[in-house]
Amino acid sequence: MTMQPTEPDSELYIGLMSGTSMDAMDAVLVDLASSFPLQKHQISIPLSETLRKSLLALCQEGPDEITRMAKADIQIAQISAQAVNMLLKEASVPASDIQAIGSHGQTIRHLPEFGNTLQIGSPSHIAEQTGILTVADFRRRDMAAGGQGAPLVPAFHEAVFQHAEKRRVILNIGGIANISILPTAQHIPVSGFDTGPGNALMDYWNQKHQGTRYDLNGNWATSGTVDHALLHDCLSDAYFSRQPPKSTGREHFNAEWLNSLLSKHSALAPADIQATLMELTAKSIAADIQRYAADCQELFVCGGGAYNSALLERIAFHLPDITVSSTRSLGLAAEWVEAVAFAWLARQTIHGLPGNLPSVTNAKGRRILGGIYPA
Repeated sequence: MTMQPTEPDSELYIGLMSGTSMDAMDAVLVDLASSFPLQKHQISIPLSETLRKSLLALCQEGPDEITRMAKADIQIAQISAQAVNMLLKEASVPASDIQAIGSHGQTIRHLPEFGNTLQIGSPSHIAEQTGILTVADFRRRDMAAGGQGAPLVPAFHEAVFQHAEKRRVILNIGGIANISILPTAQHIPVSGFDTGPGNALMDYWNQKHQGTRYDLNGNWATSGTVDHALLHDCLSDAYFSRQPPKSTGREHFNAEWLNSLLSKHSALAPADIQATLMELTAKSIAADIQRYAADCQELFVCGGGAYNSALLERIAFHLPDITVSSTRSLGLAAEWVEAVAFAWLARQTIHGLPGNLPSVTNAKGRRILGGIYPA
């Protein structure tokens, strides 16, 4: 195959992302030579149901965890390398033109209360199988400095989405939802945190009762009716009233958490529970924006949840004075923002620049994130 020559002033990176939804490995080729990322090509490889179940099981305590984790670690690395190699082949770009890969890895435990987090997907194997320098393990350096290790994307959101005159919030809805609050004034620090469940609970309930990985456009949820008693019980969880900085994951908001609440609401129809879970996501997000970003003028949504039209309608309903739209209107398609962010974080590391925001994570200071694994 004839490779296309790289532009002389280009700076090519690859971002890899497999989030809390655990549905696919996303890979994006991005040119970071200018202040705004230029997305060149992208690919997404679905994770097999067998691997997804293995990963979900690793989010909770269980037998033979180390052996199961070791196997999944290599599987995620292999899928990551496969995604990179396919991406480059489709884009007709040689591996030698890539500055670095930024690999998020697959989170299986996020434990800020212990100052630790674990993302698997061996970066040594990725570097070996692609021939490209790989940057990974971004979160733990922030934690070593006393931070939450999450969310990390607000630094990227600040760099590419902040506006001098309009107060914006960037909302990422993956398995867990998080917000970045972007002030207009440069001297005011960016803030952000995980608001709670994004798609995780809805996806679990939908797969259990509908047999598909997600509720397309929220169609099943809209067929049901919100049960306010169940919604009240869900929102009574202490996480929602906790002050930021804070972060969470499937360790907290998972099937066990939901089923323990449903034991008191056993008469509810499955569709009504799905409607309530969608309202839980919408209302918890809106409440935090009202509480911590009351002067927000624009809300831009990214992540898989940006394509759930019913969910966005509920968020907009709770935020009537704020314009709600997708990050696509800012120049980056919603489903690729996080992968681009980790390409950007890799560049920060390679250039010796910090990638965290202490105002978000509560770290003692800005830090260069990640470990470097040479080709």
